[in-house]
Amino acid sequence: MSRTLTRLFDDYADAQTAVTELERLGVPHSDLSIVANNVHGTHGRHDQDGDHDVTDVNDHGDVSRGLSTGAVLGGVGGLLAGLGLLAIPGLGPIVAAGWLASTAAGAAIGGAGGAATGSLVGALKNAGHSEDEANVYSEGVRRGGTLVSAKVDDDLVGETEAVLDGNRGVSATTRGADYRQSGWTAFDETAAPYGADEIDRDRATYRREHSL
Repeated sequence: MSRTLTRLFDDYADAQTAVTELERLGVPHSDLSIVANNVHGTHGRHDQDGDHDVTDVNDHGDVSRGLSTGAVLGGVGGLLAGLGLLAIPGLGPIVAAGWLASTAAGAAIGGAGGAATGSLVGALKNAGHSEDEANVYSEGVRRGGTLVSAKVDDDLVGETEAVLDGNRGVSATTRGADYRQSGWTAFDETAAPYGADEIDRDRATYRREHSL
């Protein structure tokens, strides 16, 4: 029997390390996923560099019907080699790869006007996360974080959790409690995505709290 394990990372570098370690642990690329906020434009390169696929995004920042989910399925050089750029309502620009990203992107393509609101929430719920966990993790990406998810058999659960937690991954329970202290209740797909300055302030706050 398999389980889906997900953690939120305040620093993209920590998420990258976690993905690399999970690959070394033997978790197949097809069972790994990464979704990272990219409002600063630092996690992926544009298509002229030839290293990352770039999705089509319309004038409203939503994923267009021209999006190919193949851009977010992972590459032969490892999961991170298959990063694709896209935008999802409520989240803004992100880079993503793997099954979770593919599900979210597919939901976006099927939505009215080329985008489906809350598609990351739905993808997380489809993967086995609770409503609350899906909302917390989606809000975490909106606020500048990175999600790493892994589908693993029971015999790899302990080692996978050690990798995720050992690289400063944060659970939905922990981060959800932090968010609720400031009055947050749920991810709002109709809210404007965070800007760069808002993300910098938010990530500094929670990174500091997490390090205590």
